[in-house]
Amino acid sequence: MADDLRSRMMTDEAKTNSVMKTMILFSLSMIFFPVFLYFFSKSVFFEAMMGITSQDSSFYAAFVSIGTVHIILGLFLYTAFTEDTSRSSDLKTE
Repeated sequence: MADDLRSRMMTDEAKTNSVMKTMILFSLSMIFFPVFLYFFSKSVFFEAMMGITSQDSSFYAAFVSIGTVHIILGLFLYTAFTEDTSRSSDLKTE
């Protein structure tokens, strides 16, 4: 009985660690990727390659950054929902 309880506690702890790793990964992605893509698309893509003025390129780069935020949020929601269903299927088998 004690081994069963210990194994359940270990799997719960592993699941908690997995959730924290996922949250940290997506949090860092929400900080890094939109900022990086804003400045990269503004200077390299819109200004250097397309020849758009600095003011207009800021406007378009903001759309790129906002789109990146939406993609990351969508991936987070997808990951959260698929992780939840895999957990409930694990609980049903026990």
